[in-house]
Amino acid sequence: MSDFIQAPPQLGNQYRDDRVLRGYLARTLSDEELAGAASALERMGALAGGELYAQQLAERDLEPALEQWDAWGKRVDRITLTPLWRRAEEIAAREGLVALAYEAPLGRHSRVLQFALVYLFTPSTDVYACPLAMTDGAARTLLASGNRALIERALPRLTSRDPARFWTSGQWMTEAIGGSDVGLAETLARSIPGEGWRLFGRKWFTSAITAQMALTLARPEGSSPGGKGLALFYVETRDEQGRPNRLSIDRLKDKLGTRKLPTAELTLDGTPAVAVGELANGVRAISTVLNITRTWNAVAAIAYMRRGLALARAYARERVAFGAPLAQQPLHADTLAGLQAEFEAAFHLTFFVVELLGRDECGEASEEQQALLRILTPVTKLTTGRQSVAVVPEVLEAFGGAGYVEDTGLPALLRDAQVFSIWEGTTNVLSLDALRAIGPRGLAPLTREVGFLLNGVREPGLVAISARVQGALELAEAWWQKNAGRDQSQLEAGARRFALTLGRSTAAALLARQAQWSLDHEKDRRPFAAVLRFAASGINLLAEPAPSLSRLLADDT
Repeated sequence: MSDFIQAPPQLGNQYRDDRVLRGYLARTLSDEELAGAASALERMGALAGGELYAQQLAERDLEPALEQWDAWGKRVDRITLTPLWRRAEEIAAREGLVALAYEAPLGRHSRVLQFALVYLFTPSTDVYACPLAMTDGAARTLLASGNRALIERALPRLTSRDPARFWTSGQWMTEAIGGSDVGLAETLARSIPGEGWRLFGRKWFTSAITAQMALTLARPEGSSPGGKGLALFYVETRDEQGRPNRLSIDRLKDKLGTRKLPTAELTLDGTPAVAVGELANGVRAISTVLNITRTWNAVAAIAYMRRGLALARAYARERVAFGAPLAQQPLHADTLAGLQAEFEAAFHLTFFVVELLGRDECGEASEEQQALLRILTPVTKLTTGRQSVAVVPEVLEAFGGAGYVEDTGLPALLRDAQVFSIWEGTTNVLSLDALRAIGPRGLAPLTREVGFLLNGVREPGLVAISARVQGALELAEAWWQKNAGRDQSQLEAGARRFALTLGRSTAAALLARQAQWSLDHEKDRRPFAAVLRFAASGINLLAEPAPSLSRLLADDT
């Protein structure tokens, strides 16, 4: 009988061990900016690969619990969070994971530093990035609203570094009658003399329900149907005595993943609310939240890919099979290389959007860069979401049977990663958003930017990739021109293939730029290898099936 016991994979400092992050920051930040950020990055990297990861594994079986009634029959609707979630909130506040975007210590690069820390923090904190994303979105939305009373009331708390003062925010849109189609929302806003606005209705899917406030959509009494008749309201979830603020938590959702994140069904029964702005066009008003949270979603998606790959590589170095470590087995090494290429492309696409966001918020973005941000935000979210749900299952397979065993902690990666293609808009919904974002300019902002990105590429292999990227975008432009304003059904049917082609083309261009820089400044050929491998998996996905075949297969009865 063998006494062999396989050692589990171990993580080190996740900043020091992340070649892709360090190379990107070295290219993007000035030496002075990087030196100033180093201590925060080192600190978060140590926590992510050490204490937080260990606590995450130790709390694998813990989940939030809802207590609706106390021992004497009083309705309390109290949720007990896991210890890791409570600790994550303290760390997030102290490290400024929301505050950095508003303190702006690095100007337009402040978002880069913020999201670099979020990227390190997220995979070790059981999706605590979700309430932080909505908090960031709420802060930006309140600032954009110009509502001074709400800004003075909430913004100092949403952006505080003091854990005792720090607030998080919820985002309540989804109702049973409409998920993505929020224009169907039935929650009623009634103005009561002497009391102000009160909300009545049911919210079907509200994440991070332990937040101190929320932004929510409701229809003012007498308003028109549809999205234009909705208004955006500010709600505080507890009254001055700490009791639920005329709302009840009906139950917590029993979800596939993100199980540490309390997601609830709510009934609003006269909940006090304040109109954020005009009493109409609420969907448009809350779009600021969505643009921020979709960026957070992309950052979380790449963080989960990176975490899975870090664990798979650590395991491959230690696990011996057929006489050699898995890392030395050609097929295993080739499999991990393909996953790494997808991750690196996704990383650079995501952080390019982060850069555009930072430039826009600092008032430094041109009109064309603003248009580019509008196009790439949904494109990046959907592209990285699809990449994540492709990469993470392969990571589990790289562990063999151990990847399927709950107490290794690995299956949670798979379940949690599935949310990235769903939360804040499915792939299809975001593909249609991308069509709307393109507008009359067409793809000109994107094609010009990609041309600029590729202008400095000189290495012959990268020049060949550049030609493929530009060819894919030319085909995408031709497809858009052919279908826009003509056959709406054909345009919508191909929207996913079109959006993914834009995402993969832009990602390949960004990775090629990084590869040339790494060859020039680091003598590192790994980004070069990554872009060649990524391109080999396909850039142009626009090949159109005949509409008649699609209709035939869609009706498989």
